[in-house]
Amino acid sequence: MTYESLKASIRDIPDYPKPGIVFKDITTLLKDKSAFRMAQQALTERYRSVPVDLVAAVEARGFIFGGALALTLGCGFIPLRKPGKLPAESLSEPYALEYGTDEIHMHRDAVLRDQRVLLIDDLLATGGTLSAAARLVEKAGGVVAGIGVVIELAFLEGRHRLRDYDVFAVVTYDSE
Repeated sequence: MTYESLKASIRDIPDYPKPGIVFKDITTLLKDKSAFRMAQQALTERYRSVPVDLVAAVEARGFIFGGALALTLGCGFIPLRKPGKLPAESLSEPYALEYGTDEIHMHRDAVLRDQRVLLIDDLLATGGTLSAAARLVEKAGGVVAGIGVVIELAFLEGRHRLRDYDVFAVVTYDSE
């Protein structure tokens, strides 16, 4: 499988979740065992030599890649969830959406001071969710060891919001 065939395994859904948005659907990548393997291997190769104590992944599609990566790297996994989904005391961090606000939560005891945390998600668009995730890890006393995504929508300039971190994308779209 090549980079172009990996990119081609991602389906475009026009006008979802609202008119004018072209949604990048990874379910077609996930069902293609070669594409799924290639995406996961790209993340693994990028972070194999980076010192990481924990992988934290954003709900829900980030869990698919983050959980597997944590196992491969031999470290723990932290789920970053939407409000009301975690049972124990949690920290939260708000972030802006184009149509309002949301927040992301992490158990208060998930990260110990100075632990190195790798953030994983399926998509980097405007960077709001991942910048909130980074603030959450730092609020808990952790260090962001890097940020990895399967897809980056570079034309939305989310990487700029994450300029203080090392960001890696398996697949990049420079335009809609």
